[in-house]
Amino acid sequence: MKKVTLYTDGACSGNPGVGGWGAVLMFNGHEKRISGAENATTNNRMEVKAVIEGLNCLKEACEVDVYSDSAYTVNAFDKGWIHDWERFGWKKSDNKPVLNADLWKELLLLSQKHKLNFIKVKGHADNEYNNICDKLATDAVKNFKSEL
Repeated sequence: MKKVTLYTDGACSGNPGVGGWGAVLMFNGHEKRISGAENATTNNRMEVKAVIEGLNCLKEACEVDVYSDSAYTVNAFDKGWIHDWERFGWKKSDNKPVLNADLWKELLLLSQKHKLNFIKVKGHADNEYNNICDKLATDAVKNFKSEL
């Protein structure tokens, strides 16, 4: 299995509002940067979307170290929340629906294809690739807004 590094970040102007996501994939000395934006979304959706879009770039099953500053995203896997949500019909422990279930279901499917290792990084700090992803996401928001 190829070993890939994936850095991700999401951003939102208003919450909800115009949101953007950014990701950097690294493999064998190569780097790929991707980004996108959506209207009427949330920061949490963009954080999860960044991981999905990064994984969708992979053409085969890989072992992926996923770096994110989103506790929401990292904890869903590291604390097993996503498996509990699935087991309980996409409801939380308070019986309320899981927010962003559509994205979580998509990410869960991708996690069955790839071997994922989630790593929490501090946002807006000195992590070079987290900062690059943040800029990709915020630039995507700016570009999207200018097209409206």
